[in-house]
Amino acid sequence: MTELLFNKRLQVLVKSKDTDERRSVIRVSIELQLPSSPVHRKDLVVRLTDDTDLYFLYNLIISEEDFQSLKVQQGLLIDFTSFPQKFIDLLEQCICEQDKENPRFLLQLSSSSSAFDHSPSNLNIVETNAFKHLTHLSLKLLPGSDTDIKKYLASCLSSVKEEKQQLQQKLRKTEEDLTRQLNYAQQTLSEKSRELDKLRSEWTSQTTSLSSRHMQDLTAEREKALETQSRLQQQNEQLRQELESSHHRSTQQLQTKVSELETANRELIDKKYKSDSTIRDLKAKLTSLEEECQRSKQQVLSLRRENSALDSECHEKERLLNQLQTRVAVLEQEIKDKDQLVLRTKEVLEATQQQKNSVEGNAESKQLQISKLESTVKSLSEELIKANGIIKKLQADLKALLGKIKVKNSVTVSQEKILQETSDKLQRQQRELQDTQQRLSLKEEEAAKLKEQLEATVQKLDESREVLKTNENVITWLNKQLNENQLSRKQETVAMFETPAAALRSAAVPHNMVQFNPMSVKPSAAEVSPAAFSQPANKENSEPVGLDSKYFERRDDSIPLRGLLPSMHLNREVPKPLNTAAAKATPSAFFPG
Repeated sequence: MTELLFNKRLQVLVKSKDTDERRSVIRVSIELQLPSSPVHRKDLVVRLTDDTDLYFLYNLIISEEDFQSLKVQQGLLIDFTSFPQKFIDLLEQCICEQDKENPRFLLQLSSSSSAFDHSPSNLNIVETNAFKHLTHLSLKLLPGSDTDIKKYLASCLSSVKEEKQQLQQKLRKTEEDLTRQLNYAQQTLSEKSRELDKLRSEWTSQTTSLSSRHMQDLTAEREKALETQSRLQQQNEQLRQELESSHHRSTQQLQTKVSELETANRELIDKKYKSDSTIRDLKAKLTSLEEECQRSKQQVLSLRRENSALDSECHEKERLLNQLQTRVAVLEQEIKDKDQLVLRTKEVLEATQQQKNSVEGNAESKQLQISKLESTVKSLSEELIKANGIIKKLQADLKALLGKIKVKNSVTVSQEKILQETSDKLQRQQRELQDTQQRLSLKEEEAAKLKEQLEATVQKLDESREVLKTNENVITWLNKQLNENQLSRKQETVAMFETPAAALRSAAVPHNMVQFNPMSVKPSAAEVSPAAFSQPANKENSEPVGLDSKYFERRDDSIPLRGLLPSMHLNREVPKPLNTAAAKATPSAFFPG
Protein backbone atom coordinates (compact mmCIF):
# COMPACT_ATOMS: atom_id res chain seq x y z
CA MET A 1 0.00 0.00 0.00
CA THR A 2 1.47 3.34 -1.08
CA GLU A 3 0.64 6.91 -0.01
CA LEU A 4 1.43 9.76 -2.42
CA LEU A 5 3.00 12.67 -0.51
CA PHE A 6 4.27 14.96 -3.31
CA ASN A 7 3.85 15.05 -7.10
CA LYS A 8 4.77 18.31 -8.87
CA ARG A 9 6.85 19.60 -11.77
CA LEU A 10 10.00 21.55 -10.90
CA GLN A 11 12.73 23.34 -12.82
CA VAL A 12 15.95 21.34 -12.42
CA LEU A 13 19.48 22.40 -13.36
CA VAL A 14 20.86 19.38 -15.25
CA LYS A 15 24.62 18.89 -15.24
CA SER A 16 26.61 16.20 -17.06
CA LYS A 17 30.27 15.58 -17.70
CA ASP A 18 30.87 16.88 -21.24
CA THR A 19 27.74 18.94 -21.87
CA ASP A 20 26.68 22.40 -20.80
CA GLU A 21 24.28 23.11 -18.00
CA ARG A 22 20.65 23.32 -18.98
CA ARG A 23 17.31 23.83 -17.27
CA SER A 24 14.55 21.30 -17.75
CA VAL A 25 11.19 20.65 -16.15
CA ILE A 26 11.11 17.30 -14.31
CA ARG A 27 8.30 15.80 -12.27
CA VAL A 28 9.29 14.84 -8.73
CA SER A 29 7.05 12.37 -6.90
CA ILE A 30 7.47 11.18 -3.32
CA GLU A 31 5.61 8.09 -2.10
CA LEU A 32 5.52 6.34 1.26
CA GLN A 33 5.17 2.57 1.07
CA LEU A 34 3.16 1.39 4.07
CA PRO A 35 3.88 -2.18 5.24
CA SER A 36 1.19 -4.83 4.96
CA SER A 37 2.40 -6.58 8.12
CA PRO A 38 3.77 -5.07 11.34
CA VAL A 39 7.09 -6.89 10.85
CA HIS A 40 8.05 -4.87 7.78
CA ARG A 41 9.03 -1.20 7.99
CA LYS A 42 8.13 1.87 5.97
CA ASP A 43 10.04 2.77 2.79
CA LEU A 44 10.28 6.21 1.16
CA VAL A 45 10.28 6.16 -2.67
CA VAL A 46 11.63 9.18 -4.63
CA ARG A 47 10.95 9.11 -8.39
CA LEU A 48 12.06 11.53 -11.16
CA THR A 49 10.18 11.47 -14.47
CA ASP A 50 9.79 13.69 -17.53
CA ASP A 51 6.37 14.21 -19.11
CA THR A 52 7.95 14.79 -22.54
CA ASP A 53 10.32 11.81 -22.31
CA LEU A 54 8.50 8.72 -21.06
CA TYR A 55 11.73 6.68 -20.85
CA PHE A 56 13.31 9.14 -18.38
CA LEU A 57 13.00 7.42 -15.01
CA TYR A 58 15.12 7.60 -11.85
CA ASN A 59 14.21 5.87 -8.61
CA LEU A 60 15.44 5.88 -5.04
CA ILE A 61 14.08 3.70 -2.21
CA ILE A 62 15.09 4.81 1.30
CA SER A 63 14.44 2.45 4.17
CA GLU A 64 14.94 3.29 7.82
CA GLU A 65 18.37 1.63 7.85
CA ASP A 66 19.41 3.54 4.70
CA PHE A 67 18.20 6.76 6.30
CA GLN A 68 20.40 6.19 9.34
CA SER A 69 23.49 5.92 7.12
CA LEU A 70 22.34 8.98 5.12
CA LYS A 71 21.82 10.87 8.39
CA VAL A 72 25.36 10.07 9.53
CA GLN A 73 26.94 10.91 6.16
CA GLN A 74 25.20 14.29 5.64
CA GLY A 75 24.79 15.32 9.30
CA LEU A 76 21.00 15.44 9.37
CA LEU A 77 19.25 16.39 12.62
CA ILE A 78 15.83 14.83 11.98
CA ASP A 79 14.42 11.33 12.21
CA PHE A 80 12.88 9.16 9.50
CA THR A 81 9.27 10.10 10.32
CA SER A 82 9.85 13.84 9.83
CA PHE A 83 12.27 13.47 6.87
CA PRO A 84 9.57 13.34 4.11
CA GLN A 85 7.89 16.56 5.28
CA LYS A 86 11.22 18.43 5.53
CA PHE A 87 12.18 17.16 2.07
CA ILE A 88 8.84 18.40 0.69
CA ASP A 89 9.37 21.79 2.39
CA LEU A 90 12.73 22.18 0.63
CA LEU A 91 11.09 21.29 -2.71
CA GLU A 92 8.35 23.87 -2.08
CA GLN A 93 11.01 26.52 -1.46
CA CYS A 94 12.65 25.54 -4.78
CA ILE A 95 9.24 25.98 -6.49
CA CYS A 96 8.83 29.45 -4.94
CA GLU A 97 12.32 30.52 -6.06
CA GLN A 98 12.39 28.94 -9.55
CA ASP A 99 10.83 31.94 -11.39
CA LYS A 100 13.44 34.41 -10.08
CA GLU A 101 16.58 35.37 -11.97
CA ASN A 102 18.85 34.47 -9.06
CA PRO A 103 16.99 31.81 -7.08
CA ARG A 104 18.07 31.22 -3.51
CA PHE A 105 17.08 27.54 -3.48
CA LEU A 106 17.96 25.43 -6.53
CA LEU A 107 17.42 21.80 -7.48
CA GLN A 108 20.36 20.21 -9.32
CA LEU A 109 20.62 16.84 -11.12
CA SER A 110 24.23 15.94 -11.84
CA SER A 111 25.72 12.87 -13.51
CA SER A 112 29.31 11.69 -13.74
CA SER A 113 28.85 10.35 -17.30
CA SER A 114 28.46 12.37 -20.48
CA ALA A 115 24.75 11.51 -20.91
CA PHE A 116 21.93 10.31 -18.68
CA ASP A 117 21.88 6.74 -19.96
CA HIS A 118 22.33 4.07 -17.28
CA SER A 119 24.58 5.76 -14.74
CA PRO A 120 23.47 6.91 -11.28
CA SER A 121 22.83 10.61 -10.75
CA ASN A 122 22.81 12.88 -7.74
CA LEU A 123 19.81 15.06 -6.85
CA ASN A 124 21.05 18.06 -4.81
CA ILE A 125 19.08 20.80 -3.05
CA VAL A 126 21.42 23.80 -2.97
CA GLU A 127 20.97 27.11 -1.13
CA THR A 128 22.94 30.06 -2.56
CA ASN A 129 24.08 32.76 -0.15
CA ALA A 130 26.68 35.52 -0.30
CA PHE A 131 29.45 33.20 0.88
CA LYS A 132 29.00 29.81 -0.82
CA HIS A 133 26.66 27.25 -2.34
CA LEU A 134 25.31 25.25 0.61
CA THR A 135 24.00 21.76 -0.17
CA HIS A 136 21.17 20.88 2.21
CA LEU A 137 20.51 17.39 0.87
CA SER A 138 22.09 15.10 -1.73
CA LEU A 139 20.36 11.91 -2.88
CA LYS A 140 21.84 9.31 -5.23
CA LEU A 141 19.22 8.14 -7.74
CA LEU A 142 19.47 5.03 -9.90
CA PRO A 143 18.12 4.90 -13.47
CA GLY A 144 15.11 2.71 -13.99
CA SER A 145 15.49 -0.64 -15.64
CA ASP A 146 13.30 -1.90 -18.48
CA THR A 147 10.94 -3.59 -16.06
CA ASP A 148 10.71 -0.41 -13.96
CA ILE A 149 10.00 1.67 -17.05
CA LYS A 150 7.34 -0.81 -18.16
CA LYS A 151 5.71 -0.75 -14.72
CA TYR A 152 5.81 3.04 -14.72
CA LEU A 153 4.29 3.26 -18.21
CA ALA A 154 1.61 0.73 -17.22
CA SER A 155 0.71 2.76 -14.12
CA CYS A 156 0.60 5.96 -16.24
CA LEU A 157 -1.65 4.21 -18.79
CA SER A 158 -3.99 2.93 -16.06
CA SER A 159 -4.20 6.39 -14.46
CA VAL A 160 -4.93 7.95 -17.87
CA LYS A 161 -7.66 5.39 -18.49
CA GLU A 162 -9.22 6.10 -15.11
CA GLU A 163 -9.14 9.83 -15.82
CA LYS A 164 -10.68 9.16 -19.25
CA GLN A 165 -13.50 7.13 -17.70
CA GLN A 166 -14.14 9.82 -15.12
CA LEU A 167 -14.20 12.51 -17.80
CA GLN A 168 -16.56 10.43 -19.93
CA GLN A 169 -18.91 9.99 -16.99
CA LYS A 170 -18.79 13.71 -16.27
CA LEU A 171 -19.41 14.43 -19.97
CA ARG A 172 -22.44 12.14 -19.98
CA LYS A 173 -23.83 13.79 -16.90
CA THR A 174 -23.29 17.27 -18.33
CA GLU A 175 -24.91 16.23 -21.66
CA GLU A 176 -27.93 14.86 -19.80
CA ASP A 177 -28.19 18.04 -17.74
CA LEU A 178 -27.87 20.21 -20.84
CA THR A 179 -30.49 18.22 -22.79
CA ARG A 180 -32.83 18.39 -19.81
CA GLN A 181 -32.32 22.15 -19.49
CA LEU A 182 -32.68 22.60 -23.28
CA ASN A 183 -35.98 20.72 -23.28
CA TYR A 184 -37.21 22.79 -20.40
CA ALA A 185 -36.17 25.99 -22.19
CA GLN A 186 -37.89 24.86 -25.40
CA GLN A 187 -41.08 24.08 -23.47
CA THR A 188 -41.03 27.50 -21.81
CA LEU A 189 -40.35 29.12 -25.21
CA SER A 190 -43.30 27.30 -26.81
CA GLU A 191 -45.56 28.33 -23.93
CA LYS A 192 -44.46 31.95 -24.23
CA SER A 193 -45.02 31.87 -28.03
CA ARG A 194 -48.55 30.48 -27.44
CA GLU A 195 -49.24 33.27 -24.98
CA LEU A 196 -47.95 35.77 -27.56
CA ASP A 197 -50.29 34.37 -30.25
CA LYS A 198 -53.19 34.58 -27.82
CA LEU A 199 -52.35 38.18 -27.05
CA ARG A 200 -52.15 39.02 -30.74
CA SER A 201 -55.52 37.39 -31.50
CA GLU A 202 -57.12 39.17 -28.55
CA TRP A 203 -55.63 42.47 -29.66
CA THR A 204 -56.92 42.07 -33.27
CA SER A 205 -60.40 41.07 -32.05
CA GLN A 206 -60.52 44.01 -29.66
CA THR A 207 -59.41 46.46 -32.35
CA THR A 208 -62.01 45.18 -34.85
CA SER A 209 -64.81 45.28 -32.25
CA LEU A 210 -63.82 48.77 -31.16
CA SER A 211 -63.65 50.03 -34.76
CA SER A 212 -67.08 48.52 -35.56
CA ARG A 213 -68.56 50.05 -32.42
CA HIS A 214 -67.01 53.37 -33.32
CA MET A 215 -68.49 53.30 -36.82
CA GLN A 216 -71.92 52.35 -35.50
CA ASP A 217 -71.81 55.15 -32.98
CA LEU A 218 -70.75 57.60 -35.65
CA THR A 219 -73.58 56.60 -38.01
CA ALA A 220 -76.10 56.76 -35.20
CA GLU A 221 -74.91 60.13 -34.11
CA ARG A 222 -74.97 61.41 -37.69
CA GLU A 223 -78.58 60.25 -38.10
CA LYS A 224 -79.48 61.91 -34.80
CA ALA A 225 -77.76 65.09 -35.94
CA LEU A 226 -79.74 65.09 -39.23
CA GLU A 227 -82.99 64.56 -37.38
CA THR A 228 -82.19 67.33 -34.95
CA GLN A 229 -81.33 69.64 -37.88
CA SER A 230 -84.66 68.90 -39.58
CA ARG A 231 -86.48 69.53 -36.32
CA LEU A 232 -84.52 72.70 -35.65
CA GLN A 233 -85.28 74.04 -39.13
CA GLN A 234 -89.00 73.40 -38.52
CA GLN A 235 -88.95 75.02 -35.08
CA ASN A 236 -88.89 78.74 -34.35
CA GLU A 237 -85.84 80.93 -34.66
CA GLN A 238 -86.12 81.73 -30.97
CA LEU A 239 -85.07 78.15 -30.02
CA ARG A 240 -82.10 78.09 -32.44
CA GLN A 241 -79.53 79.14 -29.87
CA GLU A 242 -80.61 76.43 -27.41
CA LEU A 243 -80.46 73.77 -30.15
CA GLU A 244 -77.04 74.94 -31.26
CA SER A 245 -75.77 74.73 -27.70
CA SER A 246 -77.16 71.20 -27.33
CA HIS A 247 -75.61 70.25 -30.64
CA HIS A 248 -72.28 71.67 -29.45
CA ARG A 249 -72.49 69.61 -26.29
CA SER A 250 -73.23 66.46 -28.24
CA THR A 251 -70.25 67.05 -30.55
CA GLN A 252 -68.00 67.52 -27.51
CA GLN A 253 -69.23 64.22 -26.08
CA LEU A 254 -68.48 62.53 -29.39
CA GLN A 255 -65.00 64.01 -29.39
CA THR A 256 -64.36 62.72 -25.88
CA LYS A 257 -65.52 59.26 -26.94
CA VAL A 258 -63.22 59.40 -29.95
CA SER A 259 -60.29 60.44 -27.72
CA GLU A 260 -61.08 57.60 -25.33
CA LEU A 261 -61.11 55.12 -28.20
CA GLU A 262 -57.77 56.50 -29.41
CA THR A 263 -56.24 56.09 -25.94
CA ALA A 264 -57.55 52.51 -25.81
CA ASN A 265 -55.96 51.88 -29.19
CA ARG A 266 -52.67 53.32 -27.97
CA GLU A 267 -52.79 51.14 -24.88
CA LEU A 268 -53.25 48.08 -27.04
CA ILE A 269 -50.26 49.13 -29.15
CA ASP A 270 -48.24 49.59 -25.98
CA LYS A 271 -49.26 46.10 -24.85
CA LYS A 272 -48.06 44.78 -28.19
CA TYR A 273 -44.68 46.48 -27.76
CA LYS A 274 -44.44 45.19 -24.21
CA SER A 275 -45.15 41.64 -25.37
CA ASP A 276 -42.38 42.03 -27.96
CA SER A 277 -40.01 43.24 -25.27
CA THR A 278 -40.97 40.32 -23.01
CA ILE A 279 -40.09 37.96 -25.87
CA ARG A 280 -36.68 39.64 -26.17
CA ASP A 281 -36.21 39.42 -22.41
CA LEU A 282 -37.06 35.74 -22.47
CA LYS A 283 -34.48 35.18 -25.19
CA ALA A 284 -31.88 37.08 -23.14
CA LYS A 285 -32.84 35.08 -20.06
CA LEU A 286 -32.42 31.89 -22.08
CA THR A 287 -28.87 32.89 -23.00
CA SER A 288 -28.14 33.92 -19.41
CA LEU A 289 -29.55 30.61 -18.18
CA GLU A 290 -27.21 28.79 -20.53
CA GLU A 291 -24.27 30.80 -19.18
CA GLU A 292 -25.41 30.12 -15.62
CA CYS A 293 -25.62 26.44 -16.51
CA GLN A 294 -21.98 26.46 -17.53
CA ARG A 295 -21.03 28.38 -14.40
CA SER A 296 -23.03 26.00 -12.24
CA LYS A 297 -21.18 23.08 -13.81
CA GLN A 298 -17.87 24.67 -12.91
CA GLN A 299 -19.16 25.40 -9.42
CA VAL A 300 -20.37 21.79 -9.09
CA LEU A 301 -16.89 20.55 -9.96
CA SER A 302 -15.22 22.88 -7.48
CA LEU A 303 -17.81 22.24 -4.77
CA ARG A 304 -17.50 18.48 -5.17
CA ARG A 305 -13.79 18.89 -4.61
CA GLU A 306 -14.40 21.03 -1.53
CA ASN A 307 -17.26 18.89 -0.20
CA SER A 308 -15.07 16.33 1.50
CA ALA A 309 -12.92 19.02 3.14
CA LEU A 310 -15.99 20.98 4.24
CA ASP A 311 -17.60 17.91 5.80
CA SER A 312 -14.51 17.29 7.91
CA GLU A 313 -14.22 20.96 8.84
CA CYS A 314 -17.91 21.21 9.68
CA HIS A 315 -17.66 19.08 12.81
CA GLU A 316 -14.61 20.95 14.05
CA LYS A 317 -16.24 24.31 13.37
CA GLU A 318 -19.39 23.22 15.18
CA ARG A 319 -17.40 22.18 18.21
CA LEU A 320 -15.44 25.44 18.12
CA LEU A 321 -18.70 27.35 17.68
CA ASN A 322 -20.16 25.81 20.82
CA GLN A 323 -16.99 26.53 22.75
CA LEU A 324 -16.90 30.11 21.47
CA GLN A 325 -20.55 30.65 22.38
CA THR A 326 -19.89 29.70 25.97
CA ARG A 327 -16.65 31.70 25.91
CA VAL A 328 -18.45 34.77 24.52
CA ALA A 329 -21.09 34.55 27.25
CA VAL A 330 -18.39 34.47 29.92
CA LEU A 331 -16.48 37.30 28.23
CA GLU A 332 -19.62 39.43 28.04
CA GLN A 333 -20.15 38.88 31.77
CA GLU A 334 -16.50 39.75 32.39
CA ILE A 335 -16.88 42.94 30.36
CA LYS A 336 -19.91 43.94 32.45
CA ASP A 337 -17.91 43.30 35.63
CA LYS A 338 -14.95 45.23 34.27
CA ASP A 339 -17.23 48.16 33.33
CA GLN A 340 -18.56 48.26 36.88
CA LEU A 341 -15.01 48.07 38.23
CA VAL A 342 -13.94 50.93 35.95
CA LEU A 343 -16.87 53.02 37.16
CA ARG A 344 -15.88 52.35 40.76
CA THR A 345 -12.24 53.21 40.05
CA LYS A 346 -13.36 56.41 38.32
CA GLU A 347 -15.38 57.37 41.41
CA VAL A 348 -12.38 56.65 43.64
CA LEU A 349 -10.18 58.69 41.30
CA GLU A 350 -12.59 61.62 41.48
CA ALA A 351 -12.61 61.37 45.29
CA THR A 352 -8.80 61.29 45.36
CA GLN A 353 -8.74 64.27 42.98
CA GLN A 354 -11.05 66.21 45.31
CA GLN A 355 -8.89 65.20 48.29
CA LYS A 356 -5.82 66.35 46.38
CA ASN A 357 -7.41 69.71 45.64
CA SER A 358 -8.37 70.12 49.31
CA VAL A 359 -4.83 69.14 50.42
CA GLU A 360 -3.35 71.62 47.95
CA GLY A 361 -5.64 74.34 49.39
CA ASN A 362 -4.60 73.44 52.93
CA ALA A 363 -0.94 73.46 51.89
CA GLU A 364 -1.34 76.94 50.40
CA SER A 365 -3.01 78.19 53.60
CA LYS A 366 -0.27 76.58 55.74
CA GLN A 367 2.35 78.18 53.52
CA LEU A 368 0.75 81.57 54.12
CA GLN A 369 0.75 80.87 57.87
CA ILE A 370 4.42 79.86 57.71
CA SER A 371 5.29 83.10 55.90
CA LYS A 372 3.38 85.07 58.53
CA LEU A 373 5.19 83.20 61.32
CA GLU A 374 8.54 83.88 59.66
CA SER A 375 7.69 87.58 59.52
CA THR A 376 6.72 87.51 63.22
CA VAL A 377 9.98 85.68 64.05
CA LYS A 378 11.95 88.35 62.18
CA SER A 379 10.15 91.11 64.06
CA LEU A 380 10.78 89.29 67.38
CA SER A 381 14.46 88.86 66.56
CA GLU A 382 14.69 92.57 65.86
CA GLU A 383 12.98 93.31 69.18
CA LEU A 384 15.40 90.93 70.94
CA ILE A 385 18.33 92.79 69.43
CA LYS A 386 16.83 96.05 70.64
CA ALA A 387 16.26 94.46 74.09
CA ASN A 388 19.91 93.32 74.23
CA GLY A 389 21.00 96.86 73.45
CA ILE A 390 18.73 98.16 76.16
CA ILE A 391 20.15 95.55 78.59
CA LYS A 392 23.68 96.66 77.81
CA LYS A 393 22.72 100.25 78.35
CA LEU A 394 20.99 99.31 81.61
CA GLN A 395 24.08 97.38 82.76
CA ALA A 396 26.20 100.46 82.10
CA ASP A 397 23.70 102.61 83.95
CA LEU A 398 23.73 100.02 86.75
CA LYS A 399 27.48 100.31 87.10
CA ALA A 400 27.22 104.07 87.18
CA LEU A 401 24.49 103.89 89.78
CA LEU A 402 26.52 101.48 91.94
CA GLY A 403 29.34 104.03 91.95
CA LYS A 404 26.98 106.77 92.89
CA ILE A 405 25.34 104.70 95.69
CA LYS A 406 28.26 105.38 97.89
CA VAL A 407 27.79 109.07 97.36
CA LYS A 408 24.08 109.33 97.40
CA ASN A 409 22.24 106.98 99.78
CA SER A 410 18.97 108.77 99.28
CA VAL A 411 18.93 107.98 95.58
CA THR A 412 19.69 104.25 96.07
CA VAL A 413 16.12 103.26 96.90
CA SER A 414 14.79 104.81 93.72
CA GLN A 415 17.60 103.35 91.70
CA GLU A 416 16.95 99.86 93.14
CA LYS A 417 13.31 100.18 92.18
CA ILE A 418 14.30 101.18 88.63
CA LEU A 419 16.72 98.24 88.51
CA GLN A 420 14.03 95.82 89.69
CA GLU A 421 11.64 97.07 87.06
CA THR A 422 14.27 96.76 84.30
CA SER A 423 15.11 93.20 85.48
CA ASP A 424 11.42 92.32 85.42
CA LYS A 425 11.13 93.72 81.89
CA LEU A 426 14.18 91.70 80.87
CA GLN A 427 12.70 88.47 82.29
CA ARG A 428 9.40 89.15 80.55
CA GLN A 429 11.20 89.73 77.24
CA GLN A 430 13.13 86.46 77.69
CA ARG A 431 9.92 84.54 78.44
CA GLU A 432 8.24 86.02 75.33
CA LEU A 433 11.30 85.09 73.28
CA GLN A 434 11.10 81.46 74.52
CA ASP A 435 7.35 81.33 73.77
CA THR A 436 7.90 82.64 70.24
CA GLN A 437 10.68 80.08 69.67
CA GLN A 438 8.40 77.24 70.86
CA ARG A 439 5.59 78.48 68.56
CA LEU A 440 8.02 78.67 65.65
CA SER A 441 9.18 75.05 66.23
CA LEU A 442 5.55 73.87 66.42
CA LYS A 443 4.71 75.65 63.18
CA GLU A 444 7.75 74.12 61.47
CA GLU A 445 6.68 70.63 62.65
CA GLU A 446 3.15 71.25 61.33
CA ALA A 447 4.57 72.40 57.98
CA ALA A 448 6.73 69.25 57.74
CA LYS A 449 3.72 67.02 58.52
CA LEU A 450 1.65 68.82 55.87
CA LYS A 451 4.43 68.30 53.31
CA GLU A 452 4.58 64.60 54.16
CA GLN A 453 0.77 64.31 53.83
CA LEU A 454 0.94 66.11 50.47
CA GLU A 455 3.66 63.73 49.20
CA ALA A 456 1.65 60.70 50.40
CA THR A 457 -1.51 61.92 48.65
CA VAL A 458 0.44 62.60 45.42
CA GLN A 459 1.94 59.09 45.59
CA LYS A 460 -1.50 57.54 46.15
CA LEU A 461 -2.86 59.58 43.23
CA ASP A 462 -0.08 58.26 40.94
CA GLU A 463 -0.81 54.71 42.10
CA SER A 464 -4.53 55.14 41.41
CA ARG A 465 -3.67 56.44 37.92
CA GLU A 466 -1.51 53.37 37.29
CA VAL A 467 -4.36 51.13 38.47
CA LEU A 468 -6.73 52.99 36.13
CA LYS A 469 -4.32 52.52 33.21
CA THR A 470 -4.06 48.79 33.88
CA ASN A 471 -7.87 48.58 34.06
CA GLU A 472 -8.14 50.40 30.72
CA ASN A 473 -5.59 48.00 29.19
CA VAL A 474 -7.58 45.05 30.53
CA ILE A 475 -10.81 46.51 29.07
CA THR A 476 -9.22 47.11 25.64
CA TRP A 477 -7.81 43.57 25.67
CA LEU A 478 -11.22 42.11 26.54
CA ASN A 479 -12.90 44.17 23.80
CA LYS A 480 -10.31 42.96 21.30
CA GLN A 481 -10.82 39.33 22.34
CA LEU A 482 -14.59 39.72 22.14
CA ASN A 483 -14.42 41.31 18.66
CA GLU A 484 -12.11 38.55 17.40
CA ASN A 485 -14.42 35.86 18.79
CA GLN A 486 -17.47 37.54 17.21
CA LEU A 487 -15.70 37.90 13.82
CA SER A 488 -14.54 34.28 13.84
CA ARG A 489 -18.03 33.20 14.87
CA LYS A 490 -19.62 35.17 12.00
CA GLN A 491 -17.14 33.84 9.45
CA GLU A 492 -17.69 30.25 10.61
CA THR A 493 -21.46 30.57 10.57
CA VAL A 494 -21.41 32.18 7.10
CA ALA A 495 -19.07 29.50 5.77
CA MET A 496 -21.12 26.66 7.25
CA PHE A 497 -24.58 27.88 6.28
CA GLU A 498 -23.86 29.10 2.78
CA THR A 499 -26.81 27.98 0.63
CA PRO A 500 -25.01 26.43 -2.41
CA ALA A 501 -22.63 24.43 -0.23
CA ALA A 502 -25.47 23.27 2.02
CA ALA A 503 -27.52 22.15 -0.97
CA LEU A 504 -24.60 20.22 -2.43
CA ARG A 505 -23.81 18.57 0.92
CA SER A 506 -27.43 17.55 1.35
CA ALA A 507 -27.37 16.05 -2.16
CA ALA A 508 -24.12 14.22 -1.47
CA VAL A 509 -25.22 12.64 1.85
CA PRO A 510 -26.91 9.22 1.44
CA HIS A 511 -30.55 8.79 2.45
CA ASN A 512 -29.76 6.27 5.15
CA MET A 513 -27.41 8.63 7.02
CA VAL A 514 -28.46 11.20 9.61
CA GLN A 515 -27.34 14.75 8.86
CA PHE A 516 -25.71 16.78 11.60
CA ASN A 517 -27.36 20.05 12.61
CA PRO A 518 -24.81 22.47 14.12
CA MET A 519 -27.45 24.63 15.80
CA SER A 520 -29.06 21.69 17.58
CA VAL A 521 -25.90 20.84 19.55
CA LYS A 522 -25.65 22.96 22.68
CA PRO A 523 -23.18 22.29 25.44
CA SER A 524 -24.66 21.34 28.77
CA ALA A 525 -23.61 23.06 31.93
CA ALA A 526 -22.02 19.89 33.28
CA GLU A 527 -19.77 19.56 30.25
CA VAL A 528 -18.41 23.08 30.61
CA SER A 529 -15.79 23.02 33.35
CA PRO A 530 -14.53 26.16 35.11
CA ALA A 531 -11.01 25.37 33.98
CA ALA A 532 -12.14 25.86 30.38
CA PHE A 533 -12.96 29.49 31.18
CA SER A 534 -10.16 30.28 33.56
CA GLN A 535 -7.29 29.05 31.39
CA PRO A 536 -8.18 28.55 27.70
CA ALA A 537 -5.19 27.31 25.72
CA ASN A 538 -4.17 27.84 22.13
CA LYS A 539 -3.78 24.45 20.42
CA GLU A 540 -1.20 25.57 17.91
CA ASN A 541 1.17 27.59 20.08
CA SER A 542 0.41 25.88 23.47
CA GLU A 543 0.20 29.31 25.11
CA PRO A 544 -2.52 30.28 27.61
CA VAL A 545 -5.04 32.74 26.33
CA GLY A 546 -6.15 35.25 28.95
CA LEU A 547 -4.98 38.01 31.25
CA ASP A 548 -1.55 38.12 32.75
CA SER A 549 -1.38 37.25 36.45
CA LYS A 550 0.19 40.61 37.26
CA TYR A 551 -3.19 42.34 36.73
CA PHE A 552 -4.74 40.25 39.49
CA GLU A 553 -2.00 40.57 42.16
CA ARG A 554 -3.02 42.27 45.35
CA ARG A 555 -0.93 45.26 46.36
CA ASP A 556 -0.60 46.30 50.00
CA ASP A 557 0.22 49.93 49.20
CA SER A 558 -2.69 50.45 46.75
CA ILE A 559 -5.89 52.38 47.52
CA PRO A 560 -8.49 49.98 49.01
CA LEU A 561 -11.61 49.66 46.89
CA ARG A 562 -13.99 48.45 49.57
CA GLY A 563 -17.51 47.64 48.56
CA LEU A 564 -16.76 47.22 44.84
CA LEU A 565 -16.60 43.45 44.49
CA PRO A 566 -19.75 42.72 46.58
CA SER A 567 -21.76 45.16 44.47
CA MET A 568 -20.30 43.61 41.36
CA HIS A 569 -21.45 40.16 42.49
CA LEU A 570 -24.92 41.53 43.30
CA ASN A 571 -25.28 43.25 39.92
CA ARG A 572 -23.89 40.35 37.95
CA GLU A 573 -26.19 38.53 35.51
CA VAL A 574 -25.65 34.85 34.76
CA PRO A 575 -25.62 33.96 31.01
CA LYS A 576 -28.73 32.15 29.89
CA PRO A 577 -27.11 29.07 28.24
CA LEU A 578 -25.29 28.14 31.50
CA ASN A 579 -26.70 26.79 34.75
CA THR A 580 -25.29 26.98 38.26
CA ALA A 581 -22.35 24.72 37.43
CA ALA A 582 -21.33 27.03 34.59
CA ALA A 583 -21.93 30.13 36.71
CA LYS A 584 -19.07 29.03 38.96
CA ALA A 585 -16.72 29.90 36.10
CA THR A 586 -17.71 33.60 36.20
CA PRO A 587 -15.00 36.30 36.32
CA SER A 588 -14.94 36.26 40.16
CA ALA A 589 -12.37 33.47 39.76
CA PHE A 590 -10.10 35.94 38.00
CA PHE A 591 -9.91 38.40 40.93
CA PRO A 592 -8.25 36.79 43.94
CA GLY A 593 -8.56 38.65 47.21
